[in-house]
Amino acid sequence: MNFKLTSKYKPTGDQPNAIKELTEGVNRGDRAQVLLGVTGSGKTFTIANVIANVNRPTLILSHNKTLAAQLYEEMKGFFPENAVEYYVSYYDYYQPEAYLPHSDTYIEKDLAINEEIDRLRLSAVSALLSGRKDVVVVSSVSCIYGMGGPTAMSESIIPLHRGQTLNRNMLLRHLVDALYVRNDIDLQRGNFRVKGDTVDIFMAYSDNVLRVTFWDDEIDSIEEIDPVTYHRLATFEDYQIYPANLFVTSKEQQLIAIRQIQDDLVKQVDFFKEMGDPVKAQRIKERVEYDMEMIKELGHCSGIENYSRYFDGRQAGERPYCLLDFFPDDFLMVIDESHVSVPQLNAMYGGDRARKTNLVEYGFRLPAAFDNRPLRFEEFQSMVHQVIYVSATPADFELAEAEGVIVEQLIRPTGLLDPDIEVRPSENQIDDLMDEILTRIKRDERVLTTTLTKRMAEELTEYLLNNGVRANYIHSDVGTLDRVKIMSDFRAGVFDVLVGVNLLREGLDLPEVSLVAIIDADKEGFLRSHRSLTQTAGRAARNVNGKVIMYADTITESMQRTIDETVRRRTIQMQYNEEHHITPTQIVKEVKGALGRHTPTLPDTTVKGYGDAYIEPDSSRMVADPVMQQMNSEELSVAIAESTRLMNEAAKRLDFLQAAQYRDEVLRLTQLQEEKKG
Repeated sequence: MNFKLTSKYKPTGDQPNAIKELTEGVNRGDRAQVLLGVTGSGKTFTIANVIANVNRPTLILSHNKTLAAQLYEEMKGFFPENAVEYYVSYYDYYQPEAYLPHSDTYIEKDLAINEEIDRLRLSAVSALLSGRKDVVVVSSVSCIYGMGGPTAMSESIIPLHRGQTLNRNMLLRHLVDALYVRNDIDLQRGNFRVKGDTVDIFMAYSDNVLRVTFWDDEIDSIEEIDPVTYHRLATFEDYQIYPANLFVTSKEQQLIAIRQIQDDLVKQVDFFKEMGDPVKAQRIKERVEYDMEMIKELGHCSGIENYSRYFDGRQAGERPYCLLDFFPDDFLMVIDESHVSVPQLNAMYGGDRARKTNLVEYGFRLPAAFDNRPLRFEEFQSMVHQVIYVSATPADFELAEAEGVIVEQLIRPTGLLDPDIEVRPSENQIDDLMDEILTRIKRDERVLTTTLTKRMAEELTEYLLNNGVRANYIHSDVGTLDRVKIMSDFRAGVFDVLVGVNLLREGLDLPEVSLVAIIDADKEGFLRSHRSLTQTAGRAARNVNGKVIMYADTITESMQRTIDETVRRRTIQMQYNEEHHITPTQIVKEVKGALGRHTPTLPDTTVKGYGDAYIEPDSSRMVADPVMQQMNSEELSVAIAESTRLMNEAAKRLDFLQAAQYRDEVLRLTQLQEEKKG
């Protein structure tokens, strides 16, 4: 089946040219291309059009789960008849196993798996295994982490067709081999139950139940039914049941794996004894022998992923299987916000290796644990056939990969321009800033101010408050719940000035902000680099009166590059607006004071969802609430249970920012409960 793009909107501005150039580049085999698109220019819509034109399976990679969820929802809207899938880490909470030698502290792995995300991951893999070409998978960097191989997964697929001669008990054995669990009482996802000649299978990757009815040893009917009402939803002549887990292996491979684990255990024990360290030798012996016993009896153990090399049949040092292995060779990769995502991909292997080095060296894990890892960056690159890097400020790496060829998308459907940039001397900069702030307050507009340190942010906020300006600060020490409330209050006008250090990390998209003031703009470094300055200046690009003031005594190279690039973009945008008689239109976004997703309200000249980042919601359920402080232990338990329920519901809706708020609330309530018990 081919991709079918569904949208009431047509490409506008420089979108048609960007779509044309990117499509031609993919079709002629260009390995890498760069889409330089400013905020609000409709990059997602452009990419959707390219996908529809080239008609290839596509993997869209985003650097965090919240942005990935937004892209997933947008792509589902563009391709309702095609397979749009979502693949991110399925942990609501994850504490990796670690050992801290300096304090002799072993930290056991602790996690909470989100069943809904697990279902979506399985759905993504199942869609790819089906062989269909109209698949878009939106993923985080989770796509470079290890999982079962495509061969083992394919061999675990159970094909069914009506009229097929198949013993019912043989089907049950196939289901168990595919890691489904029999449960005749409570049918949950990943379970199956048997009632006479009827087998109900609640597939791990679907919201529906598959009912297979036998007549003697022949399949009489195959139906999908509603898991609640058990009404028939569809009937099938043929059907394929995919495995219930991403880590599947055969019984034969399991026996081989246990023998190999035993051999490597003997070697490691001998190694520690030769080193004169019997404590480590005994530690690794006890841990691995216990794991092997669990694998023999139950088929799994805690931390079984550390033995994945044995079950996959890989050699030491050989890369693990990952999601990319399930795509055909000609798939298209799109890396969103590449200036952030690429460095993140590059860093995953090093961090994982550093943590596991202590575990192996101190006898907690066999050396095979090193092979349960994310891909190295060069391994990732070798698996990518063609890639489109998407960013407003592409880094040198992406530009080099694309050999300097950039497809630009600078025109916003709203007609909004990049902000005007002005450089002013640092002498009397605070007094000058005060005048600018007062001007914005009169127009009911907001001001963002960036400083170089947390202390400067706090002191500037205190100064503004002492002079009658409603202000607040935000930086990495501010907790998630507090940060979300600050952002919501800022948009709602509770205060007028927000002072921060690295405001980029907040993913800010604030139409109310008409002024961005950058203190010490000439202090070269990460926070004052060309890309950081350009991204920071972009925070004012959502307001029709957008302006940036850089306070500096000299104009650095980074400042000059930012100014030149912004002037170039403004010139192109103004020329386009003049030629097409477009008047810049202010974006309006709804502000709500309750937890939940906020729906942007855009003028008719824009496409819904164009460049609009998720707006952080307000949190009215603060642990600091005096009511919470007065609760007894039993009442706190009820509050913890309710917050946990809300966290799970938010995660099921893919609303990960809200889920994170509830998670933090659960942690704080639990801490408060422990204090009261103490």
